Amino acid sequence: SESTYQPCLINLTATSTDGTPTTDALLQCISNSFDSTHTNTNSSIDTFFLLYAASLVFFMQSGFAMISAGCVRINNVQNTLLKNLLDACGASLGFYTVGYAFAYGGTKDATSTTFIGTENFFLAGVENDSFWLFQFAFCATSATIVAGTLAERCQMSAYLAYSIMLAAFVYPVVVHSIWSQAGFLSAHNSNPLWGSGMVDFAGGCVVHLTGGMTALIATIILGPRTGRFYDLRGKVLDKPKEFPGHSLALQCLGTFILWFGWYGFNAGSIISLTLEDNYLVVSHTAINTTLSAAAGCVMTLFLSTVVAERFTGEVTFNLQYAMNGCLSGLVAITAGCSVVESWASIVIGLVAGALYWGCSQLLVKRRIDDAVDAIPVHMVNGIWGSISVGLFAEPNLLQAVYGTSTHVGWFYSWGRGSADAILLACQVVGILFVIGWVVGTMTPFFWLLHYFGYLRADSLEEVVGLDIGYTGAERGGCNKHGNYNEEMDEYLKEYEHRKRERIELKKIRSIPASSIHQERLHGNSYHGRRIITQEMIESLDTIGNNEMVESNNNTSDIANDSAISNGRSHATLSEVA
Repeated sequence: SESTYQPCLINLTATSTDGTPTTDALLQCISNSFDSTHTNTNSSIDTFFLLYAASLVFFMQSGFAMISAGCVRINNVQNTLLKNLLDACGASLGFYTVGYAFAYGGTKDATSTTFIGTENFFLAGVENDSFWLFQFAFCATSATIVAGTLAERCQMSAYLAYSIMLAAFVYPVVVHSIWSQAGFLSAHNSNPLWGSGMVDFAGGCVVHLTGGMTALIATIILGPRTGRFYDLRGKVLDKPKEFPGHSLALQCLGTFILWFGWYGFNAGSIISLTLEDNYLVVSHTAINTTLSAAAGCVMTLFLSTVVAERFTGEVTFNLQYAMNGCLSGLVAITAGCSVVESWASIVIGLVAGALYWGCSQLLVKRRIDDAVDAIPVHMVNGIWGSISVGLFAEPNLLQAVYGTSTHVGWFYSWGRGSADAILLACQVVGILFVIGWVVGTMTPFFWLLHYFGYLRADSLEEVVGLDIGYTGAERGGCNKHGNYNEEMDEYLKEYEHRKRERIELKKIRSIPASSIHQERLHGNSYHGRRIITQEMIESLDTIGNNEMVESNNNTSDIANDSAISNGRSHATLSEVA
């Protein structure tokens, strides 16, 4: 073009000895200029593609929030949404400070294997900020998986603490091991495990198994919601009590948002759109994502309908099962979305839907309370999705994405006349590593939170709703929804009475607020100080000593029942007076 030719002519004329540039020199200059422009254009396209994909993945946070809000009761909605927001905030801070450095720091063009990254703390020296944003969105997704599982019974501080811990240390080590060039499980390592390495294209194991396993550990230590599997005296219920969410519409909206965001999750994992034939890989990945989600939904709906008909004699269709089956198919295809054929993605989705339904029933049987069924969706199908790569990875697709097809899916190995299961073995090793790492780090972390009383919310706050205890929702705002009867009014009165007692004790003896899980007086957690209104404080001036003594000698049955529901008994005021 004229804009390229003229600068080259001027520059070469000024530097040539006779003032006339040669034709070869002029052509070389023009060629170099075109190459530079082409490189800049490709970089711009890749950056925009990565930012767009990161935006889709981060938009999935709203999907998780909608599902969590729809699955809880009306008196816990604000609290649940705030905790989902805190997940994203905690993950961003943790991944910015040290998380990214532990995951990818110093691993560019690495030739040796390391356990953890050692450079780029606080993004120092990072050249491609768009890549950080994309990886942060994945990190936030892994942290948010846990949020729904612990809904309606977990303290606010615990959410922020675990999200930072997961984003800053636990998740980055998994990323480093499987995705970075220096990871011992990475297929991009210069000397991969058994000549193959683990194939996890978009994070079925890295993101979903890590988050799902963390959710399982947390809910076992935290315990079920009050009244879910045990009565107020700690006796096992003959039939678990159902806690239906207040809005199936929000759950369905959240499911569609997640499905939409999953196209950025899976297709965006190609990272560069301009490399040769990568546009074909992206298209294939999106198709597989769609088919697996559809197959998972249909399978789960079919199973739940058949079982319901066998037990009740009526044909019923469960929307909640169908939605979670769809998400199960999405999780299962994540690891191998770029390396399996379309028919295989349908098989993977069908198996994922069946696994979800069966494991969901198993959790209830084992009295493990998962408010949103995140464990069977993410943990179980994160495992299945990783295994499915070792079975269905197609040679030509592996060659196109990873540049090698020496070790392929086990079924294709049989087609080659061998029983090469090295890729399958690498997948199993990766699964075991993630499980072992998460259990070894998050179990003591949650146990310490529980031991010091920062994990479980107070039992009475749990009964009246965490919106009242944490977000300052007014009692009248809850009553207008018609969810509170006279018995709930008694719980609310006892809750307010206990707060007044605690404040009065603090004024008299400076007794610190504490959680009932520390076996101290009155199970109000530290956040209780922030929900006391000015009217309550002023009314304490009118409380006489006679009223205090009377309240000390007449501990309410409601408070006792709330304490028993958590396996603790409250001390009376006379024990500390």
